[in-house]
Amino acid sequence: MQGLMQDWPLLAHKVLDHAATCHPDQEIVSRSIEGPIHRQTYTDLNRRAKQLASGCQKRGIKLGDVVGTMAWNGYRHLESWYAIMGIGAVVHTLNPRLFPEQLVYIIDHAEDTCFFVDLTFVPILEAIQDKLPKITNFVVMTDREHMPETKLRGVICYEELLAEGDDDFVWPEFDENTACGMCYTSGTTGNPKGVVYSHRSNVLHAMATNMADALGFLSTDTVMPVVPMFHANAWSTAFSAPMAGAKMVMPGAQMDGASIYELLDTEQATITLAVPTVWLMLLQYLEQNPEKKLDALKRVVIGGSACPESMMKAFEEGYDIEVIHAWGMTEMSPLGTLGTRKGGMQGMSQEEWWPIKLKQGRPPFTVEMRITDDDEKELPRDGKAFGHLVVRGPCISKAYLKGEGGNILDGQGFFDTGDVSTVDEYGFMQITDRSKDVIKSGGEWISSIDLENIAVGHPDVAEAAVIGIEHPKWDERPLLVVVKKEGTEPDGADILKFMEGKIAKWWMPDDVAFVEEIPHTATGKISKLQLRQAFEDYSLPTA
Repeated sequence: MQGLMQDWPLLAHKVLDHAATCHPDQEIVSRSIEGPIHRQTYTDLNRRAKQLASGCQKRGIKLGDVVGTMAWNGYRHLESWYAIMGIGAVVHTLNPRLFPEQLVYIIDHAEDTCFFVDLTFVPILEAIQDKLPKITNFVVMTDREHMPETKLRGVICYEELLAEGDDDFVWPEFDENTACGMCYTSGTTGNPKGVVYSHRSNVLHAMATNMADALGFLSTDTVMPVVPMFHANAWSTAFSAPMAGAKMVMPGAQMDGASIYELLDTEQATITLAVPTVWLMLLQYLEQNPEKKLDALKRVVIGGSACPESMMKAFEEGYDIEVIHAWGMTEMSPLGTLGTRKGGMQGMSQEEWWPIKLKQGRPPFTVEMRITDDDEKELPRDGKAFGHLVVRGPCISKAYLKGEGGNILDGQGFFDTGDVSTVDEYGFMQITDRSKDVIKSGGEWISSIDLENIAVGHPDVAEAAVIGIEHPKWDERPLLVVVKKEGTEPDGADILKFMEGKIAKWWMPDDVAFVEEIPHTATGKISKLQLRQAFEDYSLPTA
C-alpha cells in the first residue's frame, strides 16, 4: 500500500515562497559592494528573484544549464541563487581565492555557459576569459551607474537583466532530484572535483540544520553568515535562514574585525557563522577596544577547521556568548556535526562538559556516521579508538561530477571523509587528523590537530601548525611550526614547556620552527602540503 499524501516536490524556490508569504516584512541587510548598507524584505527578494529568473530565461538560460557565480554575501548574490535554481539551472559558486589555472579548469570542467560576477572580481574574469570559450555572457552584479569599463565579452548589467523580466513570472515545477547547485572541492587527490547538490538535498539539509538540537534558527533570530556563499552553501544559511523566516545580515566584502563588529552591533545579530580566522580578527579588535560590547549576540558557530580552546573560552568567558563547534564537508552539503549539549548531559558540571564541547560534535538526523578500520569494520564508540570517519545520508555525495575519482562509496554505501576520528559513548565525534596528515611515529598515531590547539593556547603564539618530519628510528616525529604574536619573542623551549602535562610525553614535538606566515589553502585552512614542501629538507635535532 502506498501513502495518500500530496506530491509536493522539495524545490529551493518553495523555501523563498514560504519566507515571502509567512515572513513578508522580515529584513535582509547587506553591506553592498558599492558602499551603502542595503535593506530589503523577503517580499522584495521573492519579487526580484522571479524577475531575474524571467530575464535569465529570455536570455536563453534553461533547465540544466550551469551558471557560474563569483560574489560576496549580499542581496544580489542571494537573488541570483534563487532565480537560477528556480528555473532549473545550476548555480556553480567559484572561490575567488583559487589560482587562475584552477579557476579555468573548474569553470571549463563544469561547462559554465554564463557567469555572474561582483564588481570586486571583474579583473579576475577579464584575465582568464580567453581561456573560457563556453561562456557567452558575463553578468556584472551592479546597476548602470556603477558599471565598470570592462573587456568582458557579452557583458550584461545585473539590474538591466532583472528589469527585462516579467513581474508575473511563475516558478516552474520539476523533479526535486534536479541539480541546483555545484561546488568544487580541493580536499581530494588530483584535480578539484565537482559536488552536485539537488533541490531535494538542499531543502532536507536546511531542515536538518534548523532542528532545535542543531542550529535551530527562529524567526526572532538575526543570522549573520560571515562564511562565504562560495563555501558549500554558506553552511546552508542561504536556505535555512529564509526557511525559518530569520532576519539575515550579509557582510559583503569587508571581512576585517571592525567591519564585522559594526554589523553584529548595529543589526543586533543573535547568531553568526564563520571560520576561526575571522573570529581571531574580531577578538583582536575587541581586545583593542574593550568598551565595545556584543550584547545581542548569543551564539557563534565556528567550523572550517578545529576551533582552539582559547578562542572558545574568549567568547564564552569574556562575552557570555555560546560557541557551537561544527564540522562538515563540501560533499556533505556541508554540515556533518554540531557540538550542542544533548539530553542526559544537563547535569554535567562545566568541568565535565568542556572536554566534550571541544570535540566536533554529534550528527543531526540525516547523517549516519561511524569510524572503521582499514577493513571497513566498525570500531567501538569509546572515545579512544581511532578510525576512518565514514558517513552516509540524503545530503551526502554518492559520486563526483562526470564520475571523477571513480566509485567513492564503500561496500555499505558510506563515503570516506578522509578524516581520522574518534566517537565517544555520547556520540560526539572528534577529528584527530586528516588521514594524509596524521603523524605515524613508531607505529602509533599522533594527532597534529590536538598539538596545534594546545600550542595556540600559549599567550605569545598567533598561529601554529604541526607536520611530520622523517626520523630514522620512529619513521616520523612532529615538528611544531609557529607564528609569533606581534611584539612577543617566545622561544621553542618555552612553548614546549607550556605543552607539558597537556599531552602524552611521546607526542611532544621534537622541535619548534618559527615562521613569518603559515601557508593557507583557498578555503582558509592550513596547507600542510605546502608546509611539508617548505620543510622537506629539515633535520630534527633528535634525528
